[in-house]
Amino acid sequence: MTFEQTAILAIILGALSAFIWGRYRIDLVALLALLLAVAAGVVDPAHAFAGFGHPAVITVVAVLGMSAALTRSGAVGMIAERLAQRTDSETAKTFSLVGLAGFLSSFMNNVGALALLMPVALSVARRAGLSPSRLLMPLSFASLLGGMITLIGTPPNLIIADYRRNAIGEEFHMFDFAPVGLAVALAGILYLVIVGVRLVPNRRGNDEGKRLFELSSYVTEFRVPAGSRLIGQTILALGDRHEDTGRPTVLALLRGNERVVRRLTREPLAEGDLLLAHGTAEQIEAAVQKGLELVDAKELDATKDSNEDAQLSVVEAVMPPRAWIEGRSAAMLRLRSRYGLNLLGVARGGAPINTRLRDVRFRAGDVLMLQGDADQIYGTISALGCLPLAQRRMSLERPKILAPALIFLSAIVAASAGIVPAAVCLVTGLAAMVLLDLIPMSEVYEAIDWQVVILLGAMIPVGTAMHETGAAGLIAGVVADAASGYSLYLVLALLVMLTMFLTDMMNNAATALVMAPVALGIAERLSVSPDPFLMAVAIGASSAFLTPIGHQNNLLVMGPAGYRFSDYWRVGLPLDLIILAVAVPLLPIVWPF
Repeated sequence: MTFEQTAILAIILGALSAFIWGRYRIDLVALLALLLAVAAGVVDPAHAFAGFGHPAVITVVAVLGMSAALTRSGAVGMIAERLAQRTDSETAKTFSLVGLAGFLSSFMNNVGALALLMPVALSVARRAGLSPSRLLMPLSFASLLGGMITLIGTPPNLIIADYRRNAIGEEFHMFDFAPVGLAVALAGILYLVIVGVRLVPNRRGNDEGKRLFELSSYVTEFRVPAGSRLIGQTILALGDRHEDTGRPTVLALLRGNERVVRRLTREPLAEGDLLLAHGTAEQIEAAVQKGLELVDAKELDATKDSNEDAQLSVVEAVMPPRAWIEGRSAAMLRLRSRYGLNLLGVARGGAPINTRLRDVRFRAGDVLMLQGDADQIYGTISALGCLPLAQRRMSLERPKILAPALIFLSAIVAASAGIVPAAVCLVTGLAAMVLLDLIPMSEVYEAIDWQVVILLGAMIPVGTAMHETGAAGLIAGVVADAASGYSLYLVLALLVMLTMFLTDMMNNAATALVMAPVALGIAERLSVSPDPFLMAVAIGASSAFLTPIGHQNNLLVMGPAGYRFSDYWRVGLPLDLIILAVAVPLLPIVWPF
């Protein structure tokens, strides 16, 4: 091996190890890999940052911005609600939500698609008496499956299209992924609705000793106010804790600087007592009506002297992976004084919370019950990096609802026609949305996942160097020699499985950037068309179903539904096998060797 080959392979191996380890942010790892590649002389310093102007990066930015405009319009939420209302059985409700998630994520960012449908899924679960865990994992998986269908469905598809352009001078177009991707998505969705939903654990259990919080089961703080009719009575006066609208479960009673531990349910309540409790939003509301008050709610109201007419709103929001507030508490953030928000409760799957709310350090997947100015709360939640779960009260006129969808559809049609590049069509559509006041530029910038942008911009030159130095050819040669004498179908299956394994451990875009040069090298070594091998990488890179860390959608639903790490492979492993069974025979038919 030459020095350049050794250097780039060492850099790639180090980056892969860092991605899987997870100690450092993936964008930082990608930048360090790029700088090391420049220092080793395998990437030209003059073109080190050319990846940030790559069409794949621009397309991702445009899709994220347009997805935010669609989310803002509320049109998708209305459609999802009507679909859910017109279905009776659990299977029909699941199919309508999961199918819609697959369709939406084929054209828009899959995190955005999940954020749009989670509130509807939660509402459906509550009305139907289902545990949210029955719906959220199928919803997350369907959003990943849908991304396989079109060029813009997921960043790996854009990366694969670019590598094909480098290999044969022509990139994949908008719907070139559809023949295989649609078959895989349909098979996967049918599995999720018929079989997968039955493999999803039901986290509804009433065993309070486990303290596994369902969605909307919050840890919150109550105070016994002066004049409350509960003074002198016990916690039992709040009602039967087993009823849906009964009392929340009291975890601790704080009186002054002391915590009452013994005979908690028999201790008479006194003015000023603080109760640390967990329960549903309905139980919290019922406790307030019976004479308790939420600690922070009243204090926020008292700070509104400057605007007595301001209306307060309570919104549920989920904290996605890599949100900037992760690891910080409400006290550290100065949530009330700096952002005008009060933290009323925290729901966390699988982990008890026994500290004051102000001291709870936020984790990915936490659901926060926040109170703030009704006119500003959604913007503030977005600024914190969280996603609102409560339905917005939309007051837009019909043209405002339809316009984003029409512009987005026009951009897709123009990109599909191939007259101008997809990146140009989508950026034009985004600019039109901004000019028509469908979304302000501030929200466009907030919607962009800058971590993915940095990852793509930094790793594209590194992936290109892997191919140009011949390092990818060396790996491909090892794979090709090992499979010598075996069917090309077996080589294809091994490539898909290897890509699946990597994407379950790290970001899907990083997986595609690493595996695409290897796929090209295998095709060159075997003297066959690169198309089926590139498509195999695209399918495998989107198949992050075995772990919650493989894709942020999986981690996003983990906390609200109370999933455990092992729950994912139980549902995801059969899905991976179905994808292999459908994709491997179909790929050479659509894209011959």
